[in-house]
Amino acid sequence: MNRIAMLGLVLAVSVLPGLRLACAPGGDGGADTLTIGAYSVIREALHEGILPAFADQWRRTTGREVRFEESYNASGAQARAIASGFDADVALLSLESDVDLLVRAGLVRADWKTGPHGGMITRSLVVIGHRPGNPRKIHAWEDLARPGIGVLYPDPKTSGGARWNVNALYGAGLRQGGRAAARDLLARVQANVVTMDASGRQSMATFERGTGDAIITYENELLLQRKLKGEAAPYVVPPATLLIEGPAAIVEASVKRHGNRRLAEAFLAFLRAPAGQRILMDYGFRPLDPTLDARPLPPELFTMKDLGGWSRINNEIYKPGGVWDSLFLGPKGGKGRL
Repeated sequence: MNRIAMLGLVLAVSVLPGLRLACAPGGDGGADTLTIGAYSVIREALHEGILPAFADQWRRTTGREVRFEESYNASGAQARAIASGFDADVALLSLESDVDLLVRAGLVRADWKTGPHGGMITRSLVVIGHRPGNPRKIHAWEDLARPGIGVLYPDPKTSGGARWNVNALYGAGLRQGGRAAARDLLARVQANVVTMDASGRQSMATFERGTGDAIITYENELLLQRKLKGEAAPYVVPPATLLIEGPAAIVEASVKRHGNRRLAEAFLAFLRAPAGQRILMDYGFRPLDPTLDARPLPPELFTMKDLGGWSRINNEIYKPGGVWDSLFLGPKGGKGRL
């Protein structure tokens, strides 16, 4: 089992004693605790990079130690766990709509997006991973619709990350010729999808086992493969693609109960500061401040705001009877070919 697959085998709520960094001898008198509920893709960047660096900064600035209790899960499942009582102090999620679930539950402030960078902490791009040497000559979304090309991406009904992938395809189609072109591009690519796993990590594992010619995924996932395995994880950035933005928010009831608001605020500030952003870049993410990154941006990069926002896209594509259901399920609701 490769390292990424192994790291993905975590419980919905998992406390990692190994990350209880430098706890003061003799008990908790000299230590503060921060409980983190995060989506699974950011696990390695947090566990190996961000948390040790933040603990060191907290120690230097306050004279106190900090220990972390960590939970990693699919973004929607993590949001539902927090809404159902998991006592996270901060929520680091994949989708803005997952934070909105916590707002509706009365756990996160309604104005969470008014903070720095609109409440976001990470950026990435939707890209196409291909086989070494690019034998199928895949360079753009249209190439994924060619006859005989095997495509992978996870199921948007179970994976938040998959919605970024589908939105990128749909948005590129919108730029070509409106909704009809968007539906057509999505339908033609979906016709070449050979398997749809439940999560992005599972989809990546399937691709690594040799299934398919191309995978639609986060750029940072492929760069993480290179970092952890030391092997090529080749990909192309389509000329028109979607900017992925990952949100974070303080869980108000938890920090009030734990008395650690200052710690939670400092942690989110560290994530957005240049030091934290450089660590996230080392794990494949794009920085909030593009001046920190020498990598070029694609010429037709677009955002969820350009697509009308999450509410509009969720209603247009993913609601019952929306674009996804009409394409994938067919008129009688049975699973059928596009």
